[in-house]
Amino acid sequence: MPTLTVQNLPAAPVLVPPGATLLAALQAAGHDWMHACGAKGRCTTCRVHVLSGADLLTPPSDAELRYRALGRLLPTERLTCQTRLPAGNVVGRVPEPVQLPHVTYLPDQA
Repeated sequence: MPTLTVQNLPAAPVLVPPGATLLAALQAAGHDWMHACGAKGRCTTCRVHVLSGADLLTPPSDAELRYRALGRLLPTERLTCQTRLPAGNVVGRVPEPVQLPHVTYLPDQA
């Protein structure tokens, strides 16, 4: 099964079931993940910075392309509510601006 490893969360890689969004997989694994609009692709609070495996993810959604054009989503970032992982392993990080205050994040790895 495909996996998402979030480097700055102290947990095992998250299994991403077929057809599930990254957000749904993270929540099913017990992670509290910011998503202010209720996973509708109307904000950028659920974003993840992809460090490796970006080519394995589904193509950017219309919402992601719109936020990129507005400068609110970097080319290396994806919205977890819009993105699926059909196969393979992806590594990412929670960007500092969307980190939750009650979650302990690991420092950047060199």
